Parts: sequence; C-alpha cells; structure tokens
Amino acid sequence: MSDPRALSGYWLRDNCPCAECRDPGNDQKLFQITDLPAGLAVRESTEQDGHLAVLWSDGHRSRYPLARLAAATGPGLGDPDVPADPDTADTALRHPGDHRTEAAKRLWRAADFAAGVPEAHWDAYLADPAERAAVLRAVRHLGFAVLRGVPATDRQVLAVVRTFGHVRVTNYGELFDVRVEPDPNNLAFTSAAVAPHTDNPYRDPVPTLQLLHCLENAAEGGDSGLVDGFAAADLLRTEAPADFALLTRTPVPFVFRDRTTELHAERPLIETDALGRIREIRFNNRSIGTLRLPAADLDAFYAAYRRFAGITLRPELRLTFRLDPGDCLVFDNTRLLHARTAFDRDGRRHLQGCYADLDSLASALAVLDRHTEALDTLQELFEGAGAAEYLGEAVTQAEHMRQAALLAQRDGAPAHLVAAALLHDVGHFHGAVTGAQLMAGTDNRHSRTGADLLARWFGPEVTEPIRLHVDAKRYLCAVEPEYRAGLSEASEHTLRVQGGPMDTGEAAAFAALPAAADAVALRRWDDRAKSTDADTPGFDHFRPLLADLLAAGAAGAAGTAGTGGAAPELCGTAERRR
Repeated sequence: MSDPRALSGYWLRDNCPCAECRDPGNDQKLFQITDLPAGLAVRESTEQDGHLAVLWSDGHRSRYPLARLAAATGPGLGDPDVPADPDTADTALRHPGDHRTEAAKRLWRAADFAAGVPEAHWDAYLADPAERAAVLRAVRHLGFAVLRGVPATDRQVLAVVRTFGHVRVTNYGELFDVRVEPDPNNLAFTSAAVAPHTDNPYRDPVPTLQLLHCLENAAEGGDSGLVDGFAAADLLRTEAPADFALLTRTPVPFVFRDRTTELHAERPLIETDALGRIREIRFNNRSIGTLRLPAADLDAFYAAYRRFAGITLRPELRLTFRLDPGDCLVFDNTRLLHARTAFDRDGRRHLQGCYADLDSLASALAVLDRHTEALDTLQELFEGAGAAEYLGEAVTQAEHMRQAALLAQRDGAPAHLVAAALLHDVGHFHGAVTGAQLMAGTDNRHSRTGADLLARWFGPEVTEPIRLHVDAKRYLCAVEPEYRAGLSEASEHTLRVQGGPMDTGEAAAFAALPAAADAVALRRWDDRAKSTDADTPGFDHFRPLLADLLAAGAAGAAGTAGTGGAAPELCGTAERRR
C-alpha cells in the first residue's frame, strides 16, 4: 500500500468504516462533511494484519482493509474506456460507477447468440440462488434473459417480477395483455408488425425494465426481436460522430394521449452521462411529437435520426426468436429495442406484460452476491481456522459445530436453529480475544462476537440463540443440578471463566427472554456435539439451508426467534454430556 498521505485526506476520512463514523447496521454515515476539521491530515499510519491503521490530526483513529483500499483506488475508476466489473466489486469503499452506462455492459449483435440466448428454467431459477443471480446478471450486462417453463397462467408475470423487485404500475395498469384488441389504444394491441422501439418514452421516468410472458402463441408469425440499442448507438458514434453528438443533445418531445391519459417527456434519443458514456436510449417513432426548431436544425436532426433508425434495422443487429407458452422475456427497456413480426389477425397469440425497474433488479443481484460472499467466508472459516483444536476437546472446532447442526437437524429443528447450531462458535475465530485465551482464563465473549458478525447476514432468529448460548449454559447449571454434572472438563473450565452458574434473579431474567428456549435447545446440541466417531457431513451439506435462510431475509421461513419449532422446554431431562 502506498503512503496514505498520497491519497486525498478528506476522501480517506470520509470513508472511515469505524462505528463512530458509520452505523454498523445500515452503513450510513453518522457525520456531515462539514464536521471534519479544516486542515485534516494523517498524523501516523501503520500496516498490520492486512489493514491500514491511521491516526488523524484531530485524534480520530481509522482502520481500513488494505484489499478494499486497493480496489477503491485502483486504475479504471471513472474511466469510460476501462469498464469496471460492478458485480464483483467491493462497494464498501469503492464507487463502482454507473451500472446503467455502456461501461458496465457487453454490447452485442445477433450472431453473438448463435449458441443460444441467456436462459434458465423457472424451477431452477427459484431453487438455486446462483441460477437466479446468473439470470439477473444477464439482464444487467446483456440487457435480457428468457425464463422457460414459467406457468402459463393469468398474472404469473407479476410473480416473476416479485422474485427480484416491484411492479411499476402505469396507465396500462399493473399488467397489460398483448393481443389483438377491438379498440386498441396502442399499435402493440394489433396484429401488425412492430418496428424496433423502446416502450413509454413519453413517461418521466421511463420504466427501465419490461417483462413479456407468453400464455399462448399459435399464430402464424408474431416472432419477437431484440436490438442492442447501445450497440446501434456505438455504431452511429463510429460512423457519424457528428450525428451521434447531435442526437445526444437534441431534446425530443415524446407524447401519448388517449381518452384518459396525456403523457409528455422531452429527452434525447441517445442519452449520455457526464463522461460521455451511452446511458439510455429512447426510440419510438410512434410517440415522437412535433419538434419546434429552426429549419436548418430540423434538417440536421432528421438526417441524424434517419441514419440512427437505419442502423437499428440492420439485419445483423436484430436477434429474432419465438416465445412459446411458458417463456418469459425480461429486458432492459432503456437499452434494448424490441420488435415483432406481423401475425395472422385470427391467430391465437397472447402475451402478458408488465414493467419494473433496474434498481430493484440491481439490488436483488447485489444481495445475492453478498449472500454468496457470506457463505464463502463462512466456509473458509470452517475449512481454515475451524480445523484447529476445539478448546481442549477431542474434536476440531469445525467438527464440533457441524455435529451440533446435524444433531439439530436429526431432532427436527427448524432451519434457523440448525443454522444457529452450525454457526454458534464462529466468534472464537473473529474476536480480539482468542479461544486459546479463553482457555487461559480470559472470557472472549465469543457468543456475542459471533452473533454480531453473523448479524451482517442473518436475522435475529439465527443470531439471538447464538448470542445467548453461553448464558444458556450458565442458566442450565442454575436450574438443573444434574446438567452441570454432565459437563466435560473443558466446558466446566470455561463455565468458571464465563461467570459460573446464574443466581436466581439472573435465571429468571434469562428465562423471560424471547430467544431463551431456542438458546437452551442450541446449548443441548452444543454439549452433545463432541463425539470422536460421528459421521458428520461437511459444510457443503448445510450450505443450501443457509442460502435459503439468507434469501428469506430477517423474517425467515422459520419465523421469529423464540417460536422454537422443535425446540424443547427450558428445563427438562438432561442428557449425558462429554
């Protein structure tokens, strides 16, 4: 790492990750930029344990992960010619750029999909977070993906949206039917061919995602088509840079009117960001209103407009395919132009469509990637630090935790308690005080440290039993005389370090806690999970369960902490513990 004095001092301090500067729960800053003193400077800096420690001139101390600093200050940031990979970037300290621009996209032509379009089966998409992430990433980077096997039932398209975001309600309603209508207010609701276009350019803001779900397609014709509008605009920029520039700076009036609606927006056909990168295409011949410009300017605009329109019609740019019943096309309405061939008016062709927005999709993808990172981090703990001895017991730390989870699973415990059993001792690897120091007589408060770590990813139904599992041992020693007699020698030692049995008041207060029953259940599996000859599966066995909990969110399929499921009563017959 280079000398931090070479970095912007205010940038570095503005990105301090400590709990005084950022809320640990939501990562939002707790100070205003004007709160930082004038003349702020680095007084001292040292590198240790993969971190940069900084003492500031105002006495504040910051600690930055070196890997994050390197990513945040590396080459390509903000450079339109060096697109970052937004789906692998660590965003804690890094601003990865605008994911909506061409810099974060892969531009394409029809031939690029000779081997097939990006697709997934609906069942796999629902069941496998990695499959879902791949679909969302395709929409984000390529502009579209197709889900196969989506039930061809009324309003099912809304269920597709809700797997990653929210439905955007418009004047067409929550959804719309694309079929021949007797009194259509849009050319889409006829059997005529529809040229490549984007939807709703007259809306401000425009819906950034569109979905089309095929319920029936027995008509002759009616094939779907997609054109990468960013690729078309890029060709215009290469072939006629003056025309490209003109279309990026000329506001175009887009208008829609029917008996109940009047919408109007003025935007260029090609919108770029402050760095000149293509960010949005609005292209819909049917909706362009009357431009009010001097004649010479109008001539120049129409020449550029016609040139761009001609590029969008080039056969090599248009990907043509047929949607069959159960197919659902998801695409970026600010990038891709979609089209349709004409079909027999009397043929049966019925799609249901709706709108959504890219920010929700990007959020869902970021969370899925964060979950993958969380699972990878936990697996590394199990396979790395977890392979070490377990505080004087005959099994390793990882074997102990996996045994506890398996016991919970075999006892029919709900998923959140299986996860708590699996992860209950991760605090031994994460806190400032090690497990070895615990054995030497210093309480490392691993239950709290572990719960705080896991709270980044899991809800309280998982973390609270973990936070209380040491207190549960102290509680059981107070209310079940035979329980303490069954503790292993190592567990008896740590009991004394952790405060010994609870007194009457402490025990009553513990029993009243919402997660107390779950914590006691966890404690009993913890005590039994020290067998040297158990056939215990690896971390991969539990990974899908953890992934499901992460996907379910804080509410969790198992309900809130304390509901217990298969958890036993607070007091009961103690089993013999090693």
